[in-house]
Amino acid sequence: MGRQQRAVRTRRVILEAAAAMFNDFGYDATTIGGLIERTRLTRGGLYFHFASKEQLARAILDETSALRPVPPQPLKLQEWVDMALLLGYRLPRDPLLGATVRLSVDLRARALFGTRWPQWTDAGEELLCAARDRGELLGHVEPAEVARLLTASWAGIRLLDEALPDGELCTQFAVFLELVLPNIACPGVLAKLDTSPHRAAALDRAT
Repeated sequence: MGRQQRAVRTRRVILEAAAAMFNDFGYDATTIGGLIERTRLTRGGLYFHFASKEQLARAILDETSALRPVPPQPLKLQEWVDMALLLGYRLPRDPLLGATVRLSVDLRARALFGTRWPQWTDAGEELLCAARDRGELLGHVEPAEVARLLTASWAGIRLLDEALPDGELCTQFAVFLELVLPNIACPGVLAKLDTSPHRAAALDRAT
């Protein structure tokens, strides 16, 4: 393995370890000393990649600022559903994504770094606007309002699941979608939408 490849792999190891600690302990209680112990790197080795805990947090947020695009579908509303299902599938499996939610609800971290809620909400709104333009949404639906609701639900469902675990997170997202979709989708479109949580694993492999 070349030096550059080792550096990329080490950087990823550091980011994932820091993300796990932010998830487990919160921003304030996570320390560089604890991260060095977890990664078994030297202090110099860690500082070669990240000069501070603040830089680590910013790097994690930057890595997850844009949600990975979903595969194109005949219905734009299905793409919006797929985005929600994929997030539910990835949150417990991707430490950086999980840490982004944790940092975004941590008052101190939020004051320092802001959140990624605007980017995530914009991604949902873009798909919903495209669905509206294609006649897939009921006439009363405001894409910005629905996109904001989905982002808030992502965070709330994730945090509640951590406190009161109750099965697969993606299944909880699917239940949420099944409750929301009859209020926003035209009947002919609603009948064609697939909200199965099992869909998410196949989508993840395809992206």
